[in-house]
Amino acid sequence: MSAADDLIARALGLIEESFIASAGPGGQNVNKVATAVQIRLDVFALRLSPEVFHRLKELAGSKMTARGEIVLTARSYRTQEQNREDARSRLAGILREAATLPTRRAKSRLNRIGKAERLQTKKNRGAIKAGRGKVRLD
Repeated sequence: MSAADDLIARALGLIEESFIASAGPGGQNVNKVATAVQIRLDVFALRLSPEVFHRLKELAGSKMTARGEIVLTARSYRTQEQNREDARSRLAGILREAATLPTRRAKSRLNRIGKAERLQTKKNRGAIKAGRGKVRLD
C-alpha cells in the first residue's frame, strides 16, 4: 500500500457526509429527496507533513476553508450513491495528487556553439530593430 493510498484510506474514514437538496435534473423528485452530497474533511486531523499540506492547500484552493476543512459538494447525478461516489473520488484525486512529489525539472544545458548562435541571433534582431525609426523626408 503506497503512502497516497494510506492517506486516502485515513481521509475517507474521517469525512463527514451530509445530504442536501439539489438543483438540476430529476423532475419533481429533486424537490422531495436530498440527493446532493456535501463532504467535509478536517485536514489537520490527517497530520500531514508540511510539504504535503502546502500542496493540498494549493490544489484545494477555494474548497478549503480558513479552519482547514475541505468542503466538496457533488450534485451531478440523480442518486445519493452516485453523488457520494463522485465526491469521494474527487477528494481521493486531490489527496493523491498532493501526496505525490512533483518531479524536479532538469536544467537545460546549452553548449558553447548554442550560446554563440543565440547571441548572434540577438545581435541580428537588434540590428533590424535599430534600422527602424521615423521616416525623414529630406
